[in-house]
Amino acid sequence: MAIHELAGKKAPYELLTDIPKLITAYYSEKPDASVVSQRVSFGTSGHRGVSTALSFNELHIMAITQAVCEYRTSKGITGPLFLGADTHALSNPAQVTAIEVLAANGITFMYQKGFGPIPTPGVSHAILTYNKNRTEGVSDGIVITPSHNPPDAGGFKYNPPNGGPADSDVTGVIEKRANELLKDGCKDVKRVTLKQALNLGTSVEYDYITPYVDDLQNIIHMDRIAKSDLRIGVDPMGGASIDYWKPIGERYGINFEIVNPRLDPAFGFMCVDHDGKIRMDCSSKYAMASLIDLKDRFDIAFGNDPDSDRHGIVTKTGLMNPNHYLAASIGYLFNNRPDWPENAAIGKTLVSSAIIDRLAKGMNLNLKEVPVGFKWFVNGLIDSSFGFAGEESAGASFLRKDGGVWTTDKDGIIMDLLAAEMMVETGKSPSEHYSDMVEKYGDPVYERIDVASTIEEKEVLKNLSPSQVKADTMAGEKIVEKLTKAPGNGAAIGGLKVVTENGWFAARPSGTENIYKIYAESFKGSDHLKQIQDEATQIVADALK
Repeated sequence: MAIHELAGKKAPYELLTDIPKLITAYYSEKPDASVVSQRVSFGTSGHRGVSTALSFNELHIMAITQAVCEYRTSKGITGPLFLGADTHALSNPAQVTAIEVLAANGITFMYQKGFGPIPTPGVSHAILTYNKNRTEGVSDGIVITPSHNPPDAGGFKYNPPNGGPADSDVTGVIEKRANELLKDGCKDVKRVTLKQALNLGTSVEYDYITPYVDDLQNIIHMDRIAKSDLRIGVDPMGGASIDYWKPIGERYGINFEIVNPRLDPAFGFMCVDHDGKIRMDCSSKYAMASLIDLKDRFDIAFGNDPDSDRHGIVTKTGLMNPNHYLAASIGYLFNNRPDWPENAAIGKTLVSSAIIDRLAKGMNLNLKEVPVGFKWFVNGLIDSSFGFAGEESAGASFLRKDGGVWTTDKDGIIMDLLAAEMMVETGKSPSEHYSDMVEKYGDPVYERIDVASTIEEKEVLKNLSPSQVKADTMAGEKIVEKLTKAPGNGAAIGGLKVVTENGWFAARPSGTENIYKIYAESFKGSDHLKQIQDEATQIVADALK
């Protein structure tokens, strides 16, 4: 992958998004539902788009919110809806539009005082806290966020009463109805003005932050972190966690140093990502360059993306690879949570590092490998059959200290705090813990590459069967598994995974681009990885014929 000349450098002025133009387009541009790129489309993380590209506009949010109102009515969801939003420029106007539609439909909804930003874990935690021990009148939620995507992006996620990302059977209904409304110019959308909405008794100002902060002691050993002399740096990266870190420090007596307290919808303080774009990806060493430069000032430091569902952990050696931190967290947690259910499993996606498989075997732990998408972990976190659930893109959650559910969506804040707890309790950084694992289980090399593909080829890849893979060996080793269904739950993976003793690859079609993605890993070094990648491309090409 070619690295842009600006990667890791502070974003120049000419790269910044024109925020007034973006907001104007949100209100003025009218999407055409007959054009595929302008329709409502729920991917693995909700509907995302850009107002100037007519893929995230006022009419989209009107239609989606009305569809959510109708969906929750059809399912008898009568409790309050918890509404969150991140700090992207399009999130605030989209939140206002959603409020106007929710109020007109008579939906009781909870919004943060002053329309302050509330991240994904804040909404999931609020839903689960409200719904605990309830069988009727349960709540659900909306988070308006495009996650770590560039400043011009907008996003809309729906979380049902289980508190996690909505499954495709839910988003399919919402997407279909939203596009029907969009096609008709949103004539059937109910809406009042913002002033009218906020004067209704169904609009409830709510404090999301205090209950979440107070509850942290039940999942992290906050008292032990507070008693330490650990030097901790925090970079909210201009995101929705920005209003959480000061209250956390004050509540528990922890002296965090917030290295970047700025809010800027253009994210002009960011360093440029690998491809020359501004992207608030806390798992990217290029986007996180400014915090990495400060690593010697702290014992541990961390950052979060705008909706705080991802984590970026910086130790004395630099930014940890997300797969490495997942493994270190698993090794630590399952040795330091004695009240977790005895048979609690590790949940991992099929494109996460196989060092997790080796670790699970070495620790005699149950492992469940599922398709890509955090939605596959929701039920296991609710019933505590998963102690930890994580995916390779730096998103994870885990159980409370007593073994109960915390969130059913990714929580970057607890993953950050876990790194501090790990250092206090063991005297070793997460990267040192990972180094110990490498000595025991091997040193994997992992990379994702993109391969050009047609729409027709992507459709074939998505529906492959193992019998279509003719190869018996890969990179000099016998193929031991050919998977088109995840071994942890039998669900279709929407692609192919091929495994040998010391390596694997997974191929999945992109939902938005004419490419398919190849994730690959080798325990025999970079040359072996390159061989796997080359042969993977050929294996897929042969299977697509």
